[in-house]
Order: sequence, then C-alpha cells, then structure tokens
Amino acid sequence: MDTLILVRHALAGSNRDGVASCGVPGAGLTPEGVEQAKALRRLVAPLDVSLGVSSELARTRETLALALEGRDVPTLAFPELNEIDYGAFAEGPLDAYRAWAASHLPEEHAPGGGDSRASAAARFARGLRAMLARPEERVLLVWHALALRYVLDASQGLVPAPLITPVEHAVPHALERADAVRAAGVLEEWCESPRFRE
Repeated sequence: MDTLILVRHALAGSNRDGVASCGVPGAGLTPEGVEQAKALRRLVAPLDVSLGVSSELARTRETLALALEGRDVPTLAFPELNEIDYGAFAEGPLDAYRAWAASHLPEEHAPGGGDSRASAAARFARGLRAMLARPEERVLLVWHALALRYVLDASQGLVPAPLITPVEHAVPHALERADAVRAAGVLEEWCESPRFRE
C-alpha cells in the first residue's frame, strides 16, 4: 500500500439517534447518509482506487459500496476495524458512554466486557498494519470516528485524547505510506503505557 484514503462512514441511523452502536451489523445509512455516500463517490471518482476496505458494520459497508458503485474494485471487511465495543453502554445513549469515557483511564474497560480505549487502539493499529501489508497501491478505507481520529492524530505524532475531536461524515483524508506507518507506530507505543494527552 502506498496511499490510504480514510473516510468516516456516512450518516447512519445510530448517528441520527445518538446511539452507541457497535454490534454487527448495526444500523444502516439514513437517506441523508445515502446522499453523503453518493457525494463521496464523486469525490473519489478521479482516484485510482485499487481496493476498498471497511469494518463489518453495515454503515461502513454501505458507504463503501455506494462510494465505489459502478467501478470494478474488490472490497474486503476486516473485524479488526470494527467499532469500539461499548460494553454495557451498547445500544444506549452515546452521551452516556462519552461521560463515562471522559472520567476513566484509557486502560479501563467499559463495564459489561467492553473495550478499553487502549485495547481498541491496539486493534486499530493491527488493522492499519494489515492495510500496510496489502499489495494494492491505493486503498479506500471506510471506518468509524474514534478509529479515524486516533489514526489521523497519530499520523501527526499525537496520542489519543480522553474525548475525540469530531470527524465529518463521508469526507476523505489521504495518508501516504510513511504517515500510516507513523500512525501505527505511535498507537502501538502508546498502548504499552497509555496516558491521554491534555
């Protein structure tokens, strides 16, 4: 892989309703989300995409399918790329999870057997390494907000924060190979002794 095009999935029902959704398949796209994914198709049309990748969740898979509609591009879904497991907060208000996350350490797992931010980041780094090992030159990866923010920040040398800066739906962000390698390395090192940045 030489270039990774990262995109947050288009608007899903869970986003509209403020629900912490992490189970497979989860809610699909709203009508607004479908239009966002079609707009994404126009944005990536000039790019020579070699492979499309998503998580296993419907909102990423549907976005990817619409973005690549009409093109003969192979697609894959990787479980390592799935949304963070919200544990007992799953299918409840996302704001309740965010309130918990803001006051707990990165190595603390969400109640009910969920992920910690550190374990999720380690999984995201493994997914990123899997992308880097692909033979295709340009990969379009449709992902989730937390993972995308962690990787974009890590590509700039920044470790995760307690609460993430929002990531816009269906807007592409290109990382060259060196930036993706840096992001994976920053997350892997952070997971060994996780402390949030200020």
